[in-house]
Amino acid sequence: MSELVPGDDIPEDEQALLGYLVHIVEEGRRVAAVQVNATLTVTYWLVGRAISVNILRDGRAEYGRAILASVGQELGERFGSGFDPSNLSRMVMFARLFPDYEKVTALARQLSWTHVKALLAIKSDQARAFYAEEAAAKHLSVRELRAAISRKAYERREIANSQIPEGSAVPRDTFRDPLILDTLGLRDTYLEKDLEAAILRDLQAFLLEVGRGFAFVASQKRMVIDGDDFYLDLLFFSRPLRRLVAVELKIGKFDARFEGQMKLYLKWLDRHERQEDEDAPIGLILCTEASREQVELLEMHKDGIVVAEYWTALPPKHELEQRLQAMLRDARERLARRELPSGE
Repeated sequence: MSELVPGDDIPEDEQALLGYLVHIVEEGRRVAAVQVNATLTVTYWLVGRAISVNILRDGRAEYGRAILASVGQELGERFGSGFDPSNLSRMVMFARLFPDYEKVTALARQLSWTHVKALLAIKSDQARAFYAEEAAAKHLSVRELRAAISRKAYERREIANSQIPEGSAVPRDTFRDPLILDTLGLRDTYLEKDLEAAILRDLQAFLLEVGRGFAFVASQKRMVIDGDDFYLDLLFFSRPLRRLVAVELKIGKFDARFEGQMKLYLKWLDRHERQEDEDAPIGLILCTEASREQVELLEMHKDGIVVAEYWTALPPKHELEQRLQAMLRDARERLARRELPSGE
């Protein structure tokens, strides 16, 4: 709700009226807080832009530091510590990294200044735009945004997309690879049923890792084929994609036989569970090691299947960055090989 509007559903009895009035006041305060936050964020952008333009006119770094110090002192005395030189420096960075005023005003309606400060620390323009969109679309709290940044969600999406070429049955930006499942509290040794139980226990965290708009449908989905019972580990529905998503959990390295199993499940779901307004189901096979060369050779994306690794513990930051950089480099090399002419 973006504004308060009168309604015709005013209760008659006093107790119900009190609850109705409490709702009106709480909603009014929420709307006011959103509007104040948006105005404050745009104000900071305008301050940063004005200082940036002034500094660029002079063209000297020493002048920039001096103006931040002098203006910061003057504004600080008038408006408080929010305008100290370090915060003014962030405002200038904000204006330079987000130069489009229309986009800034739209962003300010969804993200707070604290969200913006978290985004300013990101070096890559593409990554910064990704996290801004993620935070706005998923209504992430500042804590959730910082967690997504620390878990390298952008880089993992790029790795996942490397196995989904144009024309694939699996839309790009659907999954992340590897999925980081440290929030599920798994021990060093566990069974596939333990992994399934952990995901079901902390389903919200898993769905946030998998992608936006996912709804849980079933675990151990029973399928009867030729009189035999088969069981799919987890079944979800993606609202943005308008299709069922089958998930199989595997301990250990990817095995090419997993492809046939998932194809069977997807064919059954397509025949027996798919609704008329839905697209064909897709599948996600989660393994502790993805065996990426096998995955590339099998070209499972043509049948709507992707394979992703999962990690049950988040490594130290420097190790995480090294491992993801290596995976991203390998992914880009595979994409480059795929684009070579057939004769080379």
